[in-house]
Amino acid sequence: MDQKEIPRNLRDDNLSEETKTLISQLQSEIDTQGNKLYNYQGCWYYSATLQGILNFQRNFKPQDSDIFIASFPKSGATWLKALTVSLFERSKHPSSYVDHPLLSNNPHALVQSLEANLYLDSQTPDLKKAKLSSPAPRMFSTHMPLLSLQETIKDSPCKIIYLCRDVKDALVSRWYFRCSYLKKEVDRHVLESMFESFCSGVSFYGPFWDHVLSYWRGSLEEPSHVLFMRYEEMKEDPYAQLKRLAEFLGCPFTKEEEESGSMDEILELCSLRRLSDLEVNRTGKTSNDVDYKFFFRKGEVGDSKNHLSPEMESKIDKIVQEKLEGSGLKF
Repeated sequence: MDQKEIPRNLRDDNLSEETKTLISQLQSEIDTQGNKLYNYQGCWYYSATLQGILNFQRNFKPQDSDIFIASFPKSGATWLKALTVSLFERSKHPSSYVDHPLLSNNPHALVQSLEANLYLDSQTPDLKKAKLSSPAPRMFSTHMPLLSLQETIKDSPCKIIYLCRDVKDALVSRWYFRCSYLKKEVDRHVLESMFESFCSGVSFYGPFWDHVLSYWRGSLEEPSHVLFMRYEEMKEDPYAQLKRLAEFLGCPFTKEEEESGSMDEILELCSLRRLSDLEVNRTGKTSNDVDYKFFFRKGEVGDSKNHLSPEMESKIDKIVQEKLEGSGLKF
């Protein structure tokens, strides 16, 4: 297959010699699709993604006001990105969203991934677009565990928001996304293979338990630096969680804003129903040639019950419970 036909995160045509030398020394495994994964700093990556991480770690210069939105894949980052953007845009759009950036841009275009977009093909990408407007801060996203992210920003007081989702729902969402991304029929066998990979810990950005624990512990150690949020709590009480997010980011809602319905406007604008119906999200594509519409499916809590067998659910729950034991973090 021609390299141009391979998804960018799986391609190895842009690896530096230094990275090739590094990966030759790393532990590797073959994933369910026959692609090679490499273990770097305790996490599993494809070679191109690893190159993006190395480019970031070696060249990124943090600013104190930077904001990083982190998550395990398919955990609701699209929604969190939209909400975060809207918090800083609300002063310019107090009652009308005619020119709001979310109306003409997908959240992933406004808050780009460090390793999967910005630094994937470049050691010195143009980061100007990460700052939507003054005085808004730069915003980035990542699926890296906290260890890999903090290696570069450890001396900066920047803000990190981590969104955690029940991994069973994230797994099912990832299954649908992968089938859509690879333009394949939704295949039960693919889900079963992904399930086995998850349980073994050898999966893209896995193991899940190490990933989530890194941010959980970071939030306990430095609560002013790392905010740990749960997708389920955002769905249950979006007002309280939006208010909590705004306070953490230093842009709390005033009493007047709350009374005037500012929070309602933001939550409506950022709703799955509203975003998925926008022209840009129905017809647009990412820089990796992924249709934006693939990022909007159900967004429901507990949808995994419609796809995972009771035995599969029980096995995941048991593994996660064992891995998180003693941490204080529970699902």
